[in-house]
Amino acid sequence: MLTVEEIETVPFEGQQPGTSGLRKKVKVFLQKNYVENFIQSILNVNEELEGCTLVVGGDGRYLVKEVVDTIIKICAGNGVGKLIIGQNGLLSTPAVSHLIRKNETLGGIILTASHNPGGVDNDFGIKFNTSNGGPAPDGVTNEIYRHSTIIKSYKIVPNIKCDITTIGITRFKIEDKDFVVEVIDSVKDYLDYMKEIFNFPLIKTLLEGSEDKKKFNVLIDSMNGVTGPYVKRIFVDELGATEDNLRRVVPMEDFGGIHPDPNLTYAEDLVREVRKGDYDFGAAFDGDGDRNMILGRGAMFVTPADSLAILASWLHVIPYFQRTGVKGFARSMPTAAAVDLVAKEMNKEMFEVPTGWKYFGNLMDADRLSLCGEESFGTGSDHIREKDGVWAALAWLNVIAHSGLSVKELLMRHWRKYGRNYFARYRKILYIK
Repeated sequence: MLTVEEIETVPFEGQQPGTSGLRKKVKVFLQKNYVENFIQSILNVNEELEGCTLVVGGDGRYLVKEVVDTIIKICAGNGVGKLIIGQNGLLSTPAVSHLIRKNETLGGIILTASHNPGGVDNDFGIKFNTSNGGPAPDGVTNEIYRHSTIIKSYKIVPNIKCDITTIGITRFKIEDKDFVVEVIDSVKDYLDYMKEIFNFPLIKTLLEGSEDKKKFNVLIDSMNGVTGPYVKRIFVDELGATEDNLRRVVPMEDFGGIHPDPNLTYAEDLVREVRKGDYDFGAAFDGDGDRNMILGRGAMFVTPADSLAILASWLHVIPYFQRTGVKGFARSMPTAAAVDLVAKEMNKEMFEVPTGWKYFGNLMDADRLSLCGEESFGTGSDHIREKDGVWAALAWLNVIAHSGLSVKELLMRHWRKYGRNYFARYRKILYIK
């Protein structure tokens, strides 16, 4: 029988989660008890912890596997009933959100620093999502921080050993309580959900071509992040693309030394390939799979604001929204107002929210929001409570397949009807003597 130990500890300064969890340098997380303190603080704020189920996964960056092991030990010591963990600790942030909602779990712990660089000298992060599948609201993150400032001990089962490399269920007896760890295929549930949302046969015909149309050539870049396995299963196995249509699809602990942020600066080599190659469409995703960049032929760049507005205009052609109906739209405050014009034309509610995906979730839970986005390359819908990069690319392909229009034609059509909206992003650096 495995037993619980209570280990004395002292608080660390600065364990205040931001809009997307706690992010620090790897070397900060490597301090003795640093991870243990924060995981215990997350568990302490959840009153229904006893016997609950949590989802656990991360983007594959340096330290993910070690922290998953720590989470298993601490959850076992705190009466958690079951953990659902992605094989090898891998789960995209959108996949975690879906798994939380599908399995009606108490929440999930996501190990990611999103689009920040990885590796021993770079960044790591821990984020808690609540039972709606979305990032913990301010009230919860403030409580996590408060607990982190007064923590005196954490509970752990130090001798528990669980293989997360093999899919399957492992059962443990922790004193008089049952504890289950289920290691799942990281991709399957998310893939099945995408097949419900989109018209995969239609997209497959687009990508493979037909007697009267040449194949629509795509180049999809996972930037050595977590979406690699998702992209291979979706685009190659399901939609008929080839390995030549993919790049950087092997998750790496340091993302291959690149900055996994899908924009014109950090995905410049993708832009260059799409520009010089025979590609109709390009897409890139960030480290944890929630951000996206969309390109057309000749590397025509689709701004996040235009992407949001064009998808809003065509949302009705996607099977998921044919079933659920199109509700309102929303954007973050810094995002250009292109979607506002679409909402007015369609007589839909339009919301402007502060920066942080958690602020969209309340509107989705109130059944008032179908589609939302932010200028930092995030797009998503009410299918989950996170932004979703792969979803955004599939949404574009569904629209293209249905309309018969190219990326450029969709953009030009939108601009002719609504005009062009712009935004500028400034970085302010303060020098304090």
